[in-house]
Amino acid sequence: MTVATVPNRSRWARLPVVHQLRQSVGLQRGMLVAGLIITAIFLLTAAFAPWVAPYGFSQLRDADGLFGSAQPPSAQHLLGTTVGGFDVLSRTIWGAQTAFLVIVFALVFSMFIGILLGLVSGYFGGWLDRVLVVVCDAIYAFPSLLLAIVLSIAISGGQSGLWAGITAAAGSITVVFIPQYFRVIRAETVRIKSEAYVESAKVLGASTGRIMFRHIFRNATRTLPLILTLNASEAILTLAGLGFLGFGIEPTQAAEWGYDLNKSIADVSSGVWWTAVPPGIAIVFVVLGITLVGESLNDLADPRLRGRRRAAKGAGLVAETSVVPGGTLTAGPGGVDGLESGETFGDQGIEVKS
Repeated sequence: MTVATVPNRSRWARLPVVHQLRQSVGLQRGMLVAGLIITAIFLLTAAFAPWVAPYGFSQLRDADGLFGSAQPPSAQHLLGTTVGGFDVLSRTIWGAQTAFLVIVFALVFSMFIGILLGLVSGYFGGWLDRVLVVVCDAIYAFPSLLLAIVLSIAISGGQSGLWAGITAAAGSITVVFIPQYFRVIRAETVRIKSEAYVESAKVLGASTGRIMFRHIFRNATRTLPLILTLNASEAILTLAGLGFLGFGIEPTQAAEWGYDLNKSIADVSSGVWWTAVPPGIAIVFVVLGITLVGESLNDLADPRLRGRRRAAKGAGLVAETSVVPGGTLTAGPGGVDGLESGETFGDQGIEVKS
């Protein structure tokens, strides 16, 4: 039996997304790369909106005077202006920043609360576990957008300024996402707490907090990046839905894609198409990009779905296991390449041919 020595990979190669990118092949890699490019454009646009946007999100005039109402695309306004006199391109760019802030606030809050409740519920069990499960299941079964609308009205009265609106939208989305993180972490905690290394930590006198956060938490969060990307796209849709229904942020306080779509409904029937297309395309592409990343990571997390031949060749780590006395088993005239995805790889990327 001959096994190749596996060199230690760099920290860069072990990063979550980089590691999955090295594993991906063919269409799988194309989907992941496309999703990463779209997501990167969205993040860069959100970060540099004040410098990229030609005008402010609520600006109505420049040195030459008022922009004008429902002006078609021109050299001065590349995507035209709205009926209210706002520059469409500027509001579309500024809308990325609003969406990014809501995503960050919503996901951070929901992850923190959901993970904490899941750890406590799964580890201690008992009546507390039953109560938390019932409450989270009830929230999860409630229509998410309707729940977000109710909470948005309760928090901000339906319309608000920038930070109050972001907090209201993020808070309403947080309540919707908490049960998802709670379910995942609770299920993993129930499974992991019976493992031998957890029992050993108890015997050695480790505190409850150390066991929960050092031994269980670190091993229960492996699927969170997948849920995170899918929830990010859902958060954008929820925010757009709130704005479209009129429960978003005031247009003079921030730009929001859902609100702009709502105001463009009457414009389309009047032949003013340029006010609806840019924010609609922005929502579709951002959701598509984040979803492609999430679905690709989900596929790569499943050994049955990811292609492993190209991944092993790219890493340059191949080992052969002799299963026949005096030599290695071959696959007939077609050789090893004739096998249909029959390879098996170890944890270090070593290929074992049988």
